[in-house]
Amino acid sequence: MAALLMLSTALPASAQDVALRSHDGSVELSGTLIGFDGEYYRVDSIYGPLTVSAQGVTCRGPGCPDLENYVAEIRFAGASAITDQLFPALVARFAASRDLTLRRQVLDADRSVFSLIREDAQVAARFHVTGTSTDEGLAALLARETDIALATRQPDETEAAAARAADQGDISMVARSRIMGLDALVPLVAPGNPVDALSLEDLAGIFAGEVTNWQDMDGPDAPIALHLLEPSTGHAQDVETRILAPFDRQPAATIIRHASTAALADAVAADPFAIGIGSYSEIGNARLVPLRGVCGFIQHATPDSLKSEDYPLTAPLFVYLPVRRMPQLGREFLAFFESQDADRVIRRLGFVNQAITAQPLREQGERLANAVAAAGEEVDLEDLQEMVAAMAGAERLSPTFRFGDGTAELDAQSLSAVARLSRAIERGAYDGRDLVFVGFSDSQGNAGANLRLARGRAEAVRLAVIAAATDGDLNRIRLRVEAFGEALPMACDDTAAGRAVNRRVEVWLR
Repeated sequence: MAALLMLSTALPASAQDVALRSHDGSVELSGTLIGFDGEYYRVDSIYGPLTVSAQGVTCRGPGCPDLENYVAEIRFAGASAITDQLFPALVARFAASRDLTLRRQVLDADRSVFSLIREDAQVAARFHVTGTSTDEGLAALLARETDIALATRQPDETEAAAARAADQGDISMVARSRIMGLDALVPLVAPGNPVDALSLEDLAGIFAGEVTNWQDMDGPDAPIALHLLEPSTGHAQDVETRILAPFDRQPAATIIRHASTAALADAVAADPFAIGIGSYSEIGNARLVPLRGVCGFIQHATPDSLKSEDYPLTAPLFVYLPVRRMPQLGREFLAFFESQDADRVIRRLGFVNQAITAQPLREQGERLANAVAAAGEEVDLEDLQEMVAAMAGAERLSPTFRFGDGTAELDAQSLSAVARLSRAIERGAYDGRDLVFVGFSDSQGNAGANLRLARGRAEAVRLAVIAAATDGDLNRIRLRVEAFGEALPMACDDTAAGRAVNRRVEVWLR
């Protein structure tokens, strides 16, 4: 820190906001205070923004914060699907876990202030929360009008470019995000609707207005009524990006729009000829329709399939962070998302948490049947027998790691899974057991090359978990790698979404 200060010099008195001086008085840094998080000063000096530990300096000047009565002020803004119920419930449980009293002040329909108060009646932090939309939350983050954006989708290319232009770095990097919980885009129909499964291409045709009668979907001779959320919501934008765009379709003008997933589910349930793309967390009295691939595989939205991303329309609830350091209580709140307390809150509100679960081999009959059905020239009987022998006596853990086409870069949910699994290892949850990282691929290209890529991805995940489990005794657990390439598809390879599901690394516990 002393070396950092020696690079600095005093600014003219008129520009001085704060002066940070080392305890021995030999070094001083002057500039304008950008922020203080309770531990570090962030100062705009003649050398640019610098970060200095408060423990090594004294602060003088009109901009110096009150260290004894410091209050962490953190602004959150974004999707009302998060701010309306999930965020308040998580803040309440977080406060209770820290022996803090929570006081909520409702400013208007969209804005609240949550004050976290210590036993001495001193306010430790204020969380300022604005419930709008994913669009507005990300825009506020880029404009520095909020500290944290709450989103139901990932940033698009335009937002990522705007972040770079605003010196906000690469907001699309997974390191800039956390996952609060999991949801999913799900097709919903009325309980009496006879349609048993729909493909992504079916959904694209329906919501583009090209398929207008249920008779075309083996249903009754009746017009199809379409329901989606308002276009400004991250949910509706996700529908366009993940369901319509891959088939070069645009949403039909006849779609009935809703302000909330609850209202959408109620409208669909009340109309026997309606269909909507709703949320797994809010299906109400409507009925979920599973997805079907051209090859015949059926994919159901369940807590396990969302945790493992086996369901192709899994939709994490994102928290996007600024480039600067957050106050300590804010960092603790973000870390709280991985706790068992948070898991219980998330599950109670209908969302899916990321708690690790295990599925024994005897409950995996459907996917083994899919492997047999998909076998052919590239995957023969011997390959399947080898894989089944390796699975014998093993359980599949829910953390599953997925990659882009031809890459070894983990997505945001996979990075969260790395953290979860490494913390379990540190707790000794698998002492004396084998954790086997098993690589799989899609069927595009040469089978041998796919097998090698799958093995390389499995090894990359193993190394990532080892690097994250810094407090674990890795001598008490065996971490191994296997790869079976194309041998166990979870989805049809006819769509980009299906291929993304198949490119994965599973974790088997023996």
